Amino acid sequence: MDGEVLGFFIVWVLAVISVSYCYYISSRIKAGVLRLISVLPVCAFFQVLPLFFSYLHFSCCIAVSLSCLASAKLVLFSFNQGSLFPLPSNISRFICFTCLPIKAQQNPNPKNQIPKWVFPIKVAIFGVVLHMYDYKQYMSPVFLLVLYTLHVYVALDIALTLVKFLALTTLGCNLEPQANEPYLATSLQDFWGRRWNLMVPTILRPAIYTPVRQFCRGRMSSDWATFLAVLATFIASGVAHEVFFFALTFEMPTGEVACFFVLHGVCTAAEVAVKRTEFVRRWRVSPAVSRLLTVGFVVVTSGWLLFPTLARSHMLERLVNEVLLSIDFVKRTLYSFGS
Repeated sequence: MDGEVLGFFIVWVLAVISVSYCYYISSRIKAGVLRLISVLPVCAFFQVLPLFFSYLHFSCCIAVSLSCLASAKLVLFSFNQGSLFPLPSNISRFICFTCLPIKAQQNPNPKNQIPKWVFPIKVAIFGVVLHMYDYKQYMSPVFLLVLYTLHVYVALDIALTLVKFLALTTLGCNLEPQANEPYLATSLQDFWGRRWNLMVPTILRPAIYTPVRQFCRGRMSSDWATFLAVLATFIASGVAHEVFFFALTFEMPTGEVACFFVLHGVCTAAEVAVKRTEFVRRWRVSPAVSRLLTVGFVVVTSGWLLFPTLARSHMLERLVNEVLLSIDFVKRTLYSFGS
């Protein structure tokens, strides 16, 4: 554990040095292919960093923050797009906006602010979930899978909230929320575009959706262009997730994760098209019903295609065991300092 923590610290030092190079060198190169070539070694370096850890939480953290998000941000930055354009005012902001899953908020809206009392409730729920693992031998596989799902969501939400708080304290600027209560989504478009993991749409929209839609609009109707752009975006996300899981487990992809995103891409694109029809404009579903249908569809399809892949690779069990191990490690460290 001590070696993993030290390695984790070293990796972030190397990441800061690499991103500093992009700030001082790559940003001086004219946007385009030449700037892209200058940042590609950094992106390639970020891809191998998760492989140095056996601790799954560290591997996931680095894979998401550096291998996926930071690399994508730098590629978009090469063409003066994405959250790193225009260039942040100082290097500390450039490093934070590149390495962390955060984005500066342009037009703060008080209505989108999540009440402060929600975070302690989620921490309490996470504590209850950890306590319930003591009785998992009495739980059915279905209930245990639901518990794992709740664990992943709450842990991710808590981690992102803490990252946002630290970045907000360091940078002193308004930040976009990483998630916006996805369990309140009234449609798949609302869930994927405005509520769940909002850092990803800000990358996929300029990288995949907009170019594909603009390319198709001159060759077919606007509805078909939108449908293909949405589908292409979800396909790209599915492929990225397959690569992500392979890098963490070294198990050959089964295609189930990609199928999950393709299915949601088709359904989301169909939903967007149906909303434009006159019949749907006149007939409105109550928010309570639409939320139940949306969240139910996400949960059922996740249990069908997404989480079984994680269960077979024992990633969920490893996540739980590592959390419990980390708690014991912190207790022993605090006890040693106290004595």
